[in-house]
Amino acid sequence: MTREFWKGNEAFAEAAVRAGLQAYFGYPITPQTEALEYMSHRMPELGRPFLQAESELGAINMVYGAACTGARVMTSTSGPGTSLMMEGLSYIAATEVPIVLVDVTRGGPGLGNIVPSQQDYNQMVHGGGHGDYHQIVLAPASVQETVDITYNMFDLAEKYLTIGVVMIDGSIGQMMEPAEMPPMLEIRKDIPDWAVRGGAGKDRRVKTSIYFAAEDMEKTNLRMMRRWQQVIKNEIRYKEYFMDGAKIAVVGYGSAGRISLSAVRTARRQGIPVGLIRPISLSPFPRKLIREIAEQVDSILVVEMNTGMMLDDVLSAVQGKTHVEFYGRSGGVIPFPGEILKEIERISKKPQKDGGHPRDLWLKRMERIGV
Repeated sequence: MTREFWKGNEAFAEAAVRAGLQAYFGYPITPQTEALEYMSHRMPELGRPFLQAESELGAINMVYGAACTGARVMTSTSGPGTSLMMEGLSYIAATEVPIVLVDVTRGGPGLGNIVPSQQDYNQMVHGGGHGDYHQIVLAPASVQETVDITYNMFDLAEKYLTIGVVMIDGSIGQMMEPAEMPPMLEIRKDIPDWAVRGGAGKDRRVKTSIYFAAEDMEKTNLRMMRRWQQVIKNEIRYKEYFMDGAKIAVVGYGSAGRISLSAVRTARRQGIPVGLIRPISLSPFPRKLIREIAEQVDSILVVEMNTGMMLDDVLSAVQGKTHVEFYGRSGGVIPFPGEILKEIERISKKPQKDGGHPRDLWLKRMERIGV
């Protein structure tokens, strides 16, 4: 296959089509609207359903209905849209049907703005609708990774009968990079044995999210939790850079991880023993890896495009075994490699070990520089 220039939003849309997507329902919201526009002509030309719903609420419930039939189905949105979809996502989780959601994140809270951010972390990784459930959340750092993860996410969602979230920020959705598209899969003809089906003389199958008896709801919760334990066992994903001999570890995902890699490379040329851990699976989170890294390094620097959401997961994994610091930009401000490099240089000379919480120390530093 040849490599071509693709915009991130259009790239994940085409990757989904090639993965055998059977229906797409969505609603326009910046910075992912190009995906909707792309699907509006790509799906009909292949004879597959596309529908722009009246709202994100309508879109996610259309996804829900189609998923119950066993179809490969997806939607895409951004932060305010995911907020509106939460009830539907909770219903989908409880019904144990697979779907794919691409969340192209932007600044918040509230309506926020339309520029890149990572402020959906808690909503996607720890939030969602009410109840005991988890969803797979993978965070690519390039257009090619976005293509590959989207293409394979349908298999993951179907394997574990769960929601699969591809979480990128607006910069990846809007940027253009060379990418190689995967092969086109045929539309699946078989109907999964769990899917609903219609017609006289066929077996009656019922999908539901409501259990009036507490014991039945508990059985569902435990069934989903046992399945989630298999996800934790099999689907932890991350990338390591320059970790051999590293005494400082930078931890960042998506665009923040990609930007951090530039800073780490420069720091290495300066002789600073620093490496990078870039989590790809945010849910499940690579806790065991972070715990092992904490025993190897003197300091960990968490870098995010928010005010420290993944930071809490890192602190939970580290369990006090090493010093942790944080650097974040929020509201849609993208950090430059030079900013992260300064943090690495500072930590290599004199980390702030005054016992304060990493987020409190970061806030004080941001106040000193007038942010």
